[in-house]
Amino acid sequence: AIQPNKSPFSGQEGEFSTANQLEERLNREIETNLSLQVKKIGNGKFEVAGKGELHLTVFLEDLRRDGYELEVEKPEVIVKEVDGVKMEPVEELDIIIPNDYTGIINQELGKRYAVLVNAAPISEKETEFVYRLPTRALIGLKSLLVTQTKGTIIFSSQVVDYQPLGKPIRKLRPGALVAAQSGKAVSYGLNIAQGRGSTFIGPGTQVYQGMIIGKNTKENDIEVNVCRGKKLTNMRSKSSDGTIQLVPPIPVTLEMGLDFIENDELMEITTKSVRLRKKAVSRGEKRQLRKNNLAA
Repeated sequence: AIQPNKSPFSGQEGEFSTANQLEERLNREIETNLSLQVKKIGNGKFEVAGKGELHLTVFLEDLRRDGYELEVEKPEVIVKEVDGVKMEPVEELDIIIPNDYTGIINQELGKRYAVLVNAAPISEKETEFVYRLPTRALIGLKSLLVTQTKGTIIFSSQVVDYQPLGKPIRKLRPGALVAAQSGKAVSYGLNIAQGRGSTFIGPGTQVYQGMIIGKNTKENDIEVNVCRGKKLTNMRSKSSDGTIQLVPPIPVTLEMGLDFIENDELMEITTKSVRLRKKAVSRGEKRQLRKNNLAA
């Protein structure tokens, strides 16, 4: 689902930021983009369905280039009902990989309930794997494997069948580093954050409470105050005057954002920025989100 940008930075970087403007743009799009389906679901939200991650990513890039500000929820696979049974698509995945990375392939696909159909060497250095797995298990897999195999993987898939909806796939990514307060990120605060994991922003970046500024090395989400500077004293020493060396931030792209966000998170898209954030950024919003989840 997509909706107009409602973050604290709404209206600062785009020309069109209302639900009516977004609806008008979506109606124009479906007149020419026949593979795209749009359904209005209320509260300014729209359900957008397309042919896979790439199709939706290209469409979102078109929206941001046209000056629209919007937020995107975690993508989901379309499930159909046959004789009262929910059925999900199953894909056949073909992977060609250097032999040095076969362990990585087996490990990652094992987490996603993939079934090995065939494995055969195609040369002295490469092996071809064929798997069958639910389409929902493919979300985020390609970019992950490309990174872990240093771009050497050849990856293709196609839908071959439908099967009864299987059990949920557990959360595969680590937790998020979440900004504890609004302000401008500084090197001292980012250095503390990098002690917990990897960061998505650099010094001088404006952040708001609830914005995801990195990923944790552990599974849980933690709040980090990246706006906190070093306390100044009258005492000077060689150790206290050392220069802070930061690891370069991981750039947040549309593809990376779609793969990263979970059900309680959103990807914020503007003409200048792609940000990730929690749906609930204030205490009041967190209480309301908990109530909604209990009611559901």
